[in-house]
Amino acid sequence: MSDTKLFIDGVWRDGAAGKRRDVTNPATGETIGTVALAEPSDLDDALAAAARGFAAWRSVSAYQRAAILRRAAQTIRADAAAIVDTIVTEQGKPVAEAKIEAGSAADILDWAAGEAQRLYGWTIPSRQAGVVQTAVREPVGPVAAFTPWNFPLNQPTRKLASALAAGCSVVLKASEETPASAAVMVRALAEAGAPAGVLNLVFGDGRIVSRHLITSSIIRKVSFTGSTPVGRQIAALAGEQLKRLTLELGGHAPVLVFEDAEIGDTVARTVAAKFRNSGQVCTSPTRFLVARQHHESFAAQFADAASKLVVGDGADPQTQVGPLTNERRILAIERLVADAVARGARLLAGGRRAQRPGRFYEPTVLADVPLEAEIMTEEPFGPVAIINPFDTVEDALLEANRVPFGLAAYAYSKRTTLVNAALAGLEAGMVSVNHHGLAQAETPFGGVKESGFGTEGGAEMLDAYTVTKFQTVLA
Repeated sequence: MSDTKLFIDGVWRDGAAGKRRDVTNPATGETIGTVALAEPSDLDDALAAAARGFAAWRSVSAYQRAAILRRAAQTIRADAAAIVDTIVTEQGKPVAEAKIEAGSAADILDWAAGEAQRLYGWTIPSRQAGVVQTAVREPVGPVAAFTPWNFPLNQPTRKLASALAAGCSVVLKASEETPASAAVMVRALAEAGAPAGVLNLVFGDGRIVSRHLITSSIIRKVSFTGSTPVGRQIAALAGEQLKRLTLELGGHAPVLVFEDAEIGDTVARTVAAKFRNSGQVCTSPTRFLVARQHHESFAAQFADAASKLVVGDGADPQTQVGPLTNERRILAIERLVADAVARGARLLAGGRRAQRPGRFYEPTVLADVPLEAEIMTEEPFGPVAIINPFDTVEDALLEANRVPFGLAAYAYSKRTTLVNAALAGLEAGMVSVNHHGLAQAETPFGGVKESGFGTEGGAEMLDAYTVTKFQTVLA
C-alpha cells in the first residue's frame, strides 16, 4: 500500500498543511499507509479546478466521453489483481467479493459510456406553423460527491461514471479509511484521458469538507451515500443552497419467507447474502420474517450454516466472512446484540467478538426478538440476522414496512399470489424475489422513505446529473 494523496486539477499532491492520517488493515490492525488531509485552501483549489474543468468537459462530445470511460474500464480489468489486493487490504472483505467489486466497477464504467451516447432529447409538436420545439438534456454542473468505505471502489465509480458521462465535473470526497481504492478509480480515469480539473479527489473531516463544498456557489449538484443521520445533515445543507441532491442512505431490509418456500435453498441463499462483506451492505437482508410453521426449522438451519462460515483475513482464499472495517461497527453491534438478548431474544449463533486479533465479530443469529429491542429499528450494518415468525401475509407486510427505511426488500415463494403481494406491498425502492439480484450496472439502485431519494445505475443513471432545457424557434 502506498500513501494516498489528494488529486486536484490533474496533480497528485499533499494537503496545504501536510497533515496525514494512518490507514490500517482491519484484519491485522497493522498500519498499511497514510492518506493526505485537505485544508480549506485545498478545497478551494479543487472547486476552482472543477469550475474550469466543467467549462471544458461539457463541450466534449458524448463519443469522446464514452471512449474515456471505456478505456478506464479496460484499465480496471487489466489491473484487477492489484486492485483486489488493495480492496482486501484496506477494507477487509474476502478476495472473492473484492473480485466481484472490481468487475462490477468496470461494468459500471462501460454502462455509463453507453448511456453517455444515449443522452437523447426530444421534439414537441408545436401549435404554431413554423415553430420548432425541442427539449435537450444538459449537464447540471460541478458535482460534490461523498462516498463511504464499505464498497470503496464501486461507490466512487457510480458517482464519477455518472457525472462524467453526463458532462459534469466532480469533487469527490471519499473515505479516509479506504482511500487507495478511490484513488485507483481516479487514476484510471485520469490516465484514460479525463482532462485536468474534471475529476478531483479530496479527504478530510467530513463535516468540514461537506459544508465547504456544498455551500460553494460552484457546486450545482450533491450526491451522497452513507448513513441516514448524516444524510439528513447533507440534505439540510443542500436545501439551504437549493442544490440538486441524490441520497442513498441506510436500510434495514426485510426478508419474507412464505409457507411454500423451499427452506434449504432459501437458507443457503440468504446466509450468503446476509454475511456478504460482514453484513456491511446497505441492502443486506437483516429482518427475516418467516411463516410460523417454518420458523423454528428455518432459524435452526440458518444458525447452523452461519456458525460454520469461515471467519478470517480476507486475503485468505478460504475466508467467507472478513473483519469489520472499523471499531465503531464492533461497538455498535455489541450494544445492539446485548440489548436484544436482555429484552428476551434468543441467541442462536455468535454474539461476541471473534477470539482473534483484528476487528472480527462472529456471524450472529437472533430469534424471537421483541419489537422494543433497539436492533428492530436501528440498522445493525454488521453480521447479525434477526429471525421472527409471522402468521398472515398482512402481518408480514406490516412488520416489513414498520421501520422508516425502504431501500431493499426480499421475498421467497413460488406461489404467484404471494409473490404479487410482496411486490405490491413492500415499501422499498428495490424488491428481489427468490434470489438476491440487486446493484448491477444496468439496473436502477435507490430507496424510498428514509433510505433516500434519487436513483443510481440503469437507464436513469444520468437523470440526476442533467437538467432539461426547452428550446423553441420560429423559423
